[in-house]
Amino acid sequence: MEASAGLVAGSHNRNELVVIHNHEEPKPLKNLDGQVCEICGDQIGLTVEGDLFVACNECGFPACRPCYEYERREGSQNCPQCKTRYKRLRGSPRVEGDEDEEDIDDIEDEFNIDDGQDKQKQSAESTLYGKMSYGRGPEDDENGRFPPVIAGGHSRHVSGEFPVGGGYANGEHGLHKRVHPYASSEAGSERWDDKKEGGWRERMDDWKLQQGNLGPEPDDDPEMGLIDEARQPLSRKVPIASSKINPYRMVIVARLVILAVFLRYRLLNPVHDALGLWLTSVICEIWFAVSWILDQFPKWFPIDRETYLDRLSLRYEREGEPNMLAPVDVFVSTVDPMKEPPLVTSNTVLSILAMDYPVEKISCYVSDDGASMLTFDSLAETAEFARKWVPFCKKFSIEPRAPEMYFTLKIDYLKDKVQPTFVKERRAMKREYEEFKVRINALVAKASKAPIEGWIMPDGTPWPGNNTKDHPGMIQVFLGSNGGFDVEGNELPRLVYVSREKRPGFQHHKKAGAMNALVRVAGVLTNAPFMLNLDCDHYVNNSKAVREAMCFLMDPQIGKKVCYVQFPQRFDGIDRHDRYANRNTVFFDINMKGLDGIQGPVYVGTGCVFKRQALYGYEPPKGPKRPKMISCGCCPCFGRRRKSKHESNGDIAALGDGDKEHLMSEMNFEKKFGQSSIFVTSTLMEDGGVPPSSSPAVLLKEAIHVISCGYEDKTEWGTELGWIYGSITEDILTGFKMHCRGWRSIYCMPKRAAFKGSAPINLSDRLNQVLRWALGSVEIFFSRHSPLWYGYKGGKLKWLERFAYANTTIYPFTSIPLLAYCILPAICLLTDKFIMPPISTFASLFFIALFGSIIATGILELRWSGVSIEEWWRNEQFWVIGGISAHLFAVVQGLLKILAGIDTNFTVTSKATDDDDFGELYAFKWTTLLIPPTTVLIINIVGVVAGISDAINNGYQSWGPLFGKLFFSFWVIVHLYPFLKGLMGRQNRTPTIVVIWSILLASIFSLLWVRIDPFVMKTKGPDTSMCGINC
Repeated sequence: MEASAGLVAGSHNRNELVVIHNHEEPKPLKNLDGQVCEICGDQIGLTVEGDLFVACNECGFPACRPCYEYERREGSQNCPQCKTRYKRLRGSPRVEGDEDEEDIDDIEDEFNIDDGQDKQKQSAESTLYGKMSYGRGPEDDENGRFPPVIAGGHSRHVSGEFPVGGGYANGEHGLHKRVHPYASSEAGSERWDDKKEGGWRERMDDWKLQQGNLGPEPDDDPEMGLIDEARQPLSRKVPIASSKINPYRMVIVARLVILAVFLRYRLLNPVHDALGLWLTSVICEIWFAVSWILDQFPKWFPIDRETYLDRLSLRYEREGEPNMLAPVDVFVSTVDPMKEPPLVTSNTVLSILAMDYPVEKISCYVSDDGASMLTFDSLAETAEFARKWVPFCKKFSIEPRAPEMYFTLKIDYLKDKVQPTFVKERRAMKREYEEFKVRINALVAKASKAPIEGWIMPDGTPWPGNNTKDHPGMIQVFLGSNGGFDVEGNELPRLVYVSREKRPGFQHHKKAGAMNALVRVAGVLTNAPFMLNLDCDHYVNNSKAVREAMCFLMDPQIGKKVCYVQFPQRFDGIDRHDRYANRNTVFFDINMKGLDGIQGPVYVGTGCVFKRQALYGYEPPKGPKRPKMISCGCCPCFGRRRKSKHESNGDIAALGDGDKEHLMSEMNFEKKFGQSSIFVTSTLMEDGGVPPSSSPAVLLKEAIHVISCGYEDKTEWGTELGWIYGSITEDILTGFKMHCRGWRSIYCMPKRAAFKGSAPINLSDRLNQVLRWALGSVEIFFSRHSPLWYGYKGGKLKWLERFAYANTTIYPFTSIPLLAYCILPAICLLTDKFIMPPISTFASLFFIALFGSIIATGILELRWSGVSIEEWWRNEQFWVIGGISAHLFAVVQGLLKILAGIDTNFTVTSKATDDDDFGELYAFKWTTLLIPPTTVLIINIVGVVAGISDAINNGYQSWGPLFGKLFFSFWVIVHLYPFLKGLMGRQNRTPTIVVIWSILLASIFSLLWVRIDPFVMKTKGPDTSMCGINC
């Protein structure tokens, strides 16, 4: 199927299939013959007198007037060819330096003395550029093609719909060295550096001569060195230094002992005059202790990892041989283009298409679950712009490869750039991207007013997705085989638009259902053995991210048991102080590292590279078993091994994996995977590929079949296969099922962040996001997949990993004791009671030890993880804010759903950005989630005012018991301080802290005046007539 064949829409259940030729023919490339601008490619144009416009009178470099004006206004003001300063021409506005130029003699500019040196410099740069530009010229492209990779005799890596006419040019993907110390390196190995090694070898040679053992040595074969290097592991574990991790573990054990002693003291010393407050506080403290254990002990074995990209290239990208890197299908999901702007999605797609990976092995699938014509049209524009953007990225090796992020970076973009044409081409590309943005903005403006009759495609056909809840499945191949080339004639990765069928009366399972539809479509069309899934706002920040994942997944030693490689989430557009802990640094840099040392990190929904076989429900391969002894059968201890019915089937036995044969029986494939024979066949191909006999038309028809709304009926999709249904946080469930089968996952943290996305920095949006996560955890807790009782069969899930999963489902319930604990100090201040009895000096040691262990644990955790204390403190603050608001509502909504069947609607987090930097941070959006924290804050402030006023009125003897209550209350207020700032919005003149203290002090003085008003008779206080005035 050619890329320009049109939109394929249809329904398998209704036996409908149509092809809509909706878009115009591909735009021809610009004619470069004649007088055109060498910078942007447009016509140069004429002057007012009708003469050809000449920008530079020294060399006559062809440049149009807009580029000339842009260079004088924004650039270096020099001609790109001869480096002479541009003179002001008639009709051009003045810029800085024009006045000085007119006052001096023009002889130096006319006879440029340094012109020869400039030409020599340009000649040297051109020679260097020619030496370093591998695989970019047409002559290289002709001689450097590799034959297509064949995956065995029964499959191929590319489908009949997307035939690959070759590989890529020699050197286009060279050896990207990443130097790391070997696994055997230890402290002190700096003695063997290059300078000292020479002297050591000379001394060894002298010693051998003295012993008579030094003979003629054969010449070292450089090829043998490369082969030995390629045989080395592609990655290694980097354990945390013992000087950092051992004290951390000791403090954890000490804290556990201290906590047990403290709870024993609290239970044996009740407060009789405030029994209710004491009992509530003790129950809360016991819950906090259990929650801390579930959160702390999965961090017992934290590790780092290191990858070797050079070894990956040496092993799988050998010169003169077919490229053996595994194909990867990339999934991008989007729903509502008004909340997820098309420009954001386009940048994500462009960064995927420009990844540093063989183009014939990358296929990008975009799932439009809203069936929006705006998403479809914007993707068509993205495909056209990719023809220019992708070769520009690969030619100059720019990072990141999302154009919006690249052009807005405030860095020196000339660093490490040696090609003399870079500045010219970058300026032209920036102009192309601005025109692309204007076209996308025009589509968005057009889509804001939907016509009554519905959207009409350019050929007059009604858009099939006009009814978003009742429409056929749609597939469009924008970049495939024919038509999938850039402006330089090089092949581009595949780009496919997918919108699954939706009909009333069917359960579609939101994002999880859309991801499973993508898995099946990709399995029919390309069937890559690995899949990368990204949210529409998570662009590729590191072009070698997929290569980093392949260092684990394609490693012969550890790759067979790895189900996925998870990357940390990093975000752009967050304020410097990260008021609401949007970066989640504590989770991604501490908790996930700890899980990586056990059985692997949890799946967090994006930035994850999966093994397709793991998503299909297969178990990891087991090691070689000891063969059973064969006997006559008379001895009960021995017996002949019985031949299973699976082994008797030649076709299935040819698959080679006994576990797969056990899991997938002969007649059970269709029940598990559905009624598509082509897709079922693709699930048996471990190395990917599609049946070679399938025609493009058959593949497309089958792709429409597997995205039909009734395809999953009576199958195991969503229960055992693919993304698991039953929770709006399908990511946790999906990873949990894989770990229960015995797979392990890997946490990869390259120095340059692999992916970056956007996060809601507004308080209300942030709380709604946390509410959705917590509600998903509550749903898992009450489901059959709860980590408390699921997955014990076989014992393949490690206990500390189970602790971590249990914590992900239990943490929302901490909101109930947390809310009670935040209200207790205010009640104590208002009622003059306390949750603890008067403590002795010995008992105070328990409290000192407990607080000391908490502080020591935090400090040592920050020490080995590298997280800053500010990020840790912001996480602690938002734990309280989210705990008494979003988590509380999640528990209530979850109980309503379980007990009363009241479901809640899934709300897509808005990815739109404000023109003003951090403008959304100060926007106030009212939501019911703000009520509990506001109530807690007001109650504690009133309690502080009342407690201080009462102590002032009753004398100094009241201040002792008051300090404990005030400390308790101030702990709550300090944790809710970011929430208070969010409520008050932007304070352009008066700082927030001034407003807070003004209200607090005004309340104290007002109540104090009421207490000591001389016109009011005192009803409390000492009797001066009995004990004297100085009592």
